[in-house]
Amino acid sequence: MRIPVINHSRHPLPEYQTPHAAGLDLRAHLPEGPVTLRPLERQLIPTGLSMEIPVGYEAQVRPRSGLAVKHGIGIVNSPGTIDADYRGEVRVLLVNLSNENFVVNDGERIAQLVVARHETISWQPAEALSETERGSGGYGSTGKA
Repeated sequence: MRIPVINHSRHPLPEYQTPHAAGLDLRAHLPEGPVTLRPLERQLIPTGLSMEIPVGYEAQVRPRSGLAVKHGIGIVNSPGTIDADYRGEVRVLLVNLSNENFVVNDGERIAQLVVARHETISWQPAEALSETERGSGGYGSTGKA
């Protein structure tokens, strides 16, 4: 699949880091210098990228596992969705869940982008739903840790 992209940063376009990776790494575009995230602070970090996602697909912005485990850095609305009709700059809503400041540097890999197909649905009003073993059991209802 080919996706039109405009790169306003001086960084390379996102790349897969391994041959079978699902996500491409997004980099911070911070021409005015590093951004410091204090504990529990969140900030929108620009990437300098705008793209044209095909109709029937979305781009999901997801956290990088290395930043999460090593530094407590996550994404508040994970996964963030980039819809097919959005043409603005992709920005990543990072949050610092650690007890220490974290510095985001220009060009640093801050998130990953996964492009996925989705369906458009229409609701079918019903009076009842089919029975299942689980039924209406929600969080923790399966009894497994």
